[in-house]
Amino acid sequence: MFKKSKVCTALMLAFGGSVGLTVAPAFAQTPAAEPMARVEVTGSRIKRADLEGALPVTVITRAELEKSGSTTVAEYMRTSTFSSAGNFRPQSGSSAQSFAGIDLRGLGSDRTLVLLDGRRLPKAPNVGDSADLNTVPMAAVERIEILTDGASAVYGSDAIGGVVNIITRKDFDGLAATVGYTKPDSEGGEKREASVLMGVQGEKGRMIMGASKTGRAMVYTRDRPWGQSLGVSSFGNNYFTAAGGLESIGFLRGTDPSVGCKDPNFYLSGRVCAYNFNAVAADEAQIDSQSFFARGETQINNDWSAYVAASATNTTSFGRYAPTPAQLTVKANTPNNPLPRNITVRHRTAAAGNRDSNTDAWLSNVAGGFQGKLAKNIELDVGFSYTSSTYKELGRNYIVRPILEQYVNDGTYNLYSPNANSPDVLSAIKATIGRDGYFKQKDLYAIGTMYDLFKLAGGGVSLLASVERRTESFGDVYDSLSEAGVIEGSAGNSATGTRTVTGAAVELVMPFTKTIEATLAGRFDKYSDYGNDFSPKASVRWQPLKTLTIRSSIGEGFRAPSLPQLNQKETFSAESVIDPKTCIAFGGSATGPAADNCNIGKQVQIDSYTAANGALKSEKSSQWSVGGVWDATSYLSLKADFASIEIDNKLTLIGAQDLIDRSNGTDPRAIPAGLYVQRNANGVITRVQQGYANEGTLKAQYLDVSGQLKWKSAYGSFDHELRYSNTLKYNDDGSDVRGTLGLPEYRATLTNNWKLGAFGVTVNSNIIGENGVTAGRIADQYITHDIQGSWTTPWKGKLTAGFLNVTDKMPQLVAFSGRNFNFNLYDSYGRQAYVRLEQKF
Repeated sequence: MFKKSKVCTALMLAFGGSVGLTVAPAFAQTPAAEPMARVEVTGSRIKRADLEGALPVTVITRAELEKSGSTTVAEYMRTSTFSSAGNFRPQSGSSAQSFAGIDLRGLGSDRTLVLLDGRRLPKAPNVGDSADLNTVPMAAVERIEILTDGASAVYGSDAIGGVVNIITRKDFDGLAATVGYTKPDSEGGEKREASVLMGVQGEKGRMIMGASKTGRAMVYTRDRPWGQSLGVSSFGNNYFTAAGGLESIGFLRGTDPSVGCKDPNFYLSGRVCAYNFNAVAADEAQIDSQSFFARGETQINNDWSAYVAASATNTTSFGRYAPTPAQLTVKANTPNNPLPRNITVRHRTAAAGNRDSNTDAWLSNVAGGFQGKLAKNIELDVGFSYTSSTYKELGRNYIVRPILEQYVNDGTYNLYSPNANSPDVLSAIKATIGRDGYFKQKDLYAIGTMYDLFKLAGGGVSLLASVERRTESFGDVYDSLSEAGVIEGSAGNSATGTRTVTGAAVELVMPFTKTIEATLAGRFDKYSDYGNDFSPKASVRWQPLKTLTIRSSIGEGFRAPSLPQLNQKETFSAESVIDPKTCIAFGGSATGPAADNCNIGKQVQIDSYTAANGALKSEKSSQWSVGGVWDATSYLSLKADFASIEIDNKLTLIGAQDLIDRSNGTDPRAIPAGLYVQRNANGVITRVQQGYANEGTLKAQYLDVSGQLKWKSAYGSFDHELRYSNTLKYNDDGSDVRGTLGLPEYRATLTNNWKLGAFGVTVNSNIIGENGVTAGRIADQYITHDIQGSWTTPWKGKLTAGFLNVTDKMPQLVAFSGRNFNFNLYDSYGRQAYVRLEQKF
């Protein structure tokens, strides 16, 4: 029976323990005399005693997470050497403002499978193709296992780049509370954390439950060193001259260029009325998350146990972007244009206010099942899970372009004095936009394992067979104005869809000798919306010495088209492209300088449409790896792995200009099925159907090396670990982009731990290699250092304090993806002091 203090028992009952202890799962405790128990390691579902298997798995322990100074799973994973190109993190003004992804190998978060206790996390509704790490509370995590090899033969789609399996805590016994605070030297980005964890264990079961709350404050550009400079944006209050230049609209009324440049965030730069977006915009969104989680297990009899788990996470964010930029056509001889010709104006609607976005996301999960023995050598695990992920977004102060353009042309809106426009006029041109999303996933599964199927020289053969049926429902619905494409500064492309996935997998482990073990695996997946896939894999583990393990694998994988790609609604866009036939038919010339020459650079506006492509199939991968682990001495362990991957028929977005170039013959590639360029008898483009298609090949190779040194002396125990990952090759459709902007050649971390009695010190170093040889832009090697000290108190507490980025290193300002620096690889927090207190009862 359960044995626990009166305080802990009372709290468990108060928070729902009376229900959990009756229904929640548990398992019998392993007798102390029993040899090494079988455990499941990511990459295989066959439990075994050998932790170092035929596949490269890196385990991040709970202690490592705590010593990192990170308060969220997403924050920690951004330091991983396997995140070659970094990971997407919450960005103010982004359509994925609250999203935090994990991208292994730089292959994309949509090619990285994220599991929670071995079952796949649902996709985030605001992206539709990747899991959101912000939905997993750090307080619930026991360890993180990272498989850096393809694993479709075991898990199915998305595991091309690897697998991140987040294992939750199950064995905690007692009551613990944690609070922490982090303060950067620079303004903004403060972190708060608080959690409580309760657990009870007994002869017939165990239960754990907890709650946590974390948050990080917004980071405004103006609070960083580079934010003190004037942000340069031509979207201030300017018009294009007849010669094609840009100057303040003040010149339309004479000689005073400052007319129309009277906003505090506008400034006159020569003849241009520029806008200082640094004064108002935020780099990073404010994020707040609160979670509740519970898991229990109970022993039914000697052979069977039951388990149940439930969790709920709410993540909210607030982001601020600069006021809407708008490019308008102002007709001749109108109140805002005294010229006898139409003009194009680049206007910033600063008087209407900043674009503010609030998001509110929920992820709720319930899972349960039974584990037991059908016979002495046959084990069965059957279960279910249901996950609901919802997302709501509200954006304020966005501009309805047709109304603004109408008001500018009839004089209702005063371009020359934007701040003098009445509140009624400003309200009439603004819209509050919305977005509602969901991703719901139902999963039923059964996994049967037979040990000692028959004997080989090295031992008994193990066979695993599993079946799974998963239903996915997705929706991402924008407001009607965004869908219609009339909102300036934002656009929407709604999608809804449902599909069923049926999968069956087999694994066979064959110990041919005491030192050689081979594993064969294969999985068949049937998708209700596009087709079928089969993924085979073979791996070999050779242990010539007790201290040396050599391993190798070869296999195939796939990534299914996402539900947004298969179900997005058609969206219209008027795009400017280069197409000689249309240009000449519209009266253009085939001679003259580039800007006026239809055959070189003169652009025309065409109608393009983006929609789902029903001809999509899955992209395929083939990969192989070889590596080994050498326990050189009792205190030194070395590991090295080489991996090669090739992805064919990539799921790629093909844009209008690419399709037009192919239709003209300037690009020899064929137009993919489902996409087209439609022309009339004169050759004029009447419609371009763009979208996703299966096209292209990516080839990449990687080398991972790590070493761990542990030793003791009279001055304490020491632990040092170096992890190094090098992208040896990254060839995307014939272009080797290794080391270019956004993809460093290597990443490394060095961890040093010292412990003596109740005291401990950790020093971490994080290294990102040089990247950015594109267009002369280079981001130099980037190194930061963290330091932490801890004291385990006599009253069952632990006080931790430290500094992240102790040298106050700031990112190099090499622009990337519309930002001052690469947000995926670097951050602008600078030095961060933190303190954390944990108390157990």
